[in-house]
Amino acid sequence: MACEKNIVAQIVEQRKKDIAERGYNFGYEIPKKRERPVIPFMQNRGVILEVKRASPSKGDIAPQLNAAKTALTYAECGASAISVLTEENYFKGSIADLIAVCKAVDNAAVLRKDFLIEEEEIQIAYLCGADAVLLIAGILEKEKLESMIKKCASLGIKAFVEIRTQSDAEKINSLKKYSDTIVCGINSRNLKTFDVDTLVPAMYKSLLGTKVVFESGLLSSNACTKAGEMGFTGILLGEGAARNPDMAKEFVQNFMNAQQNANGIFWTRVAQKIYSNKKNNRPLVKLCGLTNCEDAVYAAKAGADFCGFILSEGFKRSISLQTAEECCREVKNTFDAITVAVLTELKSKKAESVIKLVRENKIDCIQVHGIKYKEAEKILEGIPHYYAVCGDGESLTKKTEDLSFFGEPRFIQDSKNHEYKKPANGELWLAGGITPENVFELVQKFNPELIDISGGTETVTGKKDYGKIDRIFEKISYGE
Repeated sequence: MACEKNIVAQIVEQRKKDIAERGYNFGYEIPKKRERPVIPFMQNRGVILEVKRASPSKGDIAPQLNAAKTALTYAECGASAISVLTEENYFKGSIADLIAVCKAVDNAAVLRKDFLIEEEEIQIAYLCGADAVLLIAGILEKEKLESMIKKCASLGIKAFVEIRTQSDAEKINSLKKYSDTIVCGINSRNLKTFDVDTLVPAMYKSLLGTKVVFESGLLSSNACTKAGEMGFTGILLGEGAARNPDMAKEFVQNFMNAQQNANGIFWTRVAQKIYSNKKNNRPLVKLCGLTNCEDAVYAAKAGADFCGFILSEGFKRSISLQTAEECCREVKNTFDAITVAVLTELKSKKAESVIKLVRENKIDCIQVHGIKYKEAEKILEGIPHYYAVCGDGESLTKKTEDLSFFGEPRFIQDSKNHEYKKPANGELWLAGGITPENVFELVQKFNPELIDISGGTETVTGKKDYGKIDRIFEKISYGE
């Protein structure tokens, strides 16, 4: 659930008070001279693991950790850099942690991660041994951000500049003359609410035109793999590593072994479609159960963002491979709608043929409908796909939690009783008995990012009613 207050504003306000009362060193004794040589920060592809005790959204994560020992463990696991949270009030870190880590680690770069607002804080980080400092574009005016980047350049350390919005990206792009000093990161966590959306980094990655680090929200090794598949040059792991230090090596290896692939490119396309759709002030729409080219073309022309075709056998709206291929070709030749093959099983000859069509880009992706993640994971490795889970109540909640944990950035929840659960790592995609009569109410109640409609756009099963399709778009675009 989103926090009601602007947490980052609270943190910054408290920081200003603490600096006024205790100084930029927060009462700690700072070395007069830097003793540690500067180690290049994120010069190559790699993983940043974080020394993190707590957070505003999760509370205590690892309150008793030993900063130096944890950092050494991370370095031994192959981390390219160690991030040290030094914010005291909300994250329970300290400058003492930074000093301890810098003394202990000599084979990995060290990042001071905090809500820095003045150049003096960068000087302190440098003297303590940090090789980079976090600068959050969202809390710094452009002039101040530039001044702080220049300070980093003068000291020979990196400015790890974090963005979350288009305006943040524009700030960085206006400071390209400092490209040798800047490393870009995109945070999947909204610092105002601390909600997570793991597609946000993919939304803004192309705007930066440079190497980009994916920050926050990755809780499993599977999720690390997915970030690598989307082409990020680095990831920063906070809670995931702090809660599971014994898994740190697997996190690192999974990301480093992952390469950009068709599934990662597909999710980047979806992220950009979501971003572009915001100006429409309506959810994305998937029209499913299309059985012929005429209906498919009408759906795409009406505004469908996804066109779905049921390829598994035994359903009223099941179609042949040949029909699906023809329909997808018609749609893809003229429209930007994403074509979807819906499969309820993956081990038949027909499923193998569908996967082949997706590999050949004749169909854009597969909707893995009602199949458990572990049953589909290996079969669909590198294949553009997303999941659809069915159920209500606790059953649906558990499936949602599992897919969020494994790093699936989006998935459909198909609930006949409309008992949807907002995912922990993204926005809601919903399905189940949606009609022109109830769509407005459901959109108002759940604020979904995508709605999936099949039977609700028909009068006769398998044949779309164009009047109903038109009413769907009228209701979600303009209300009652």
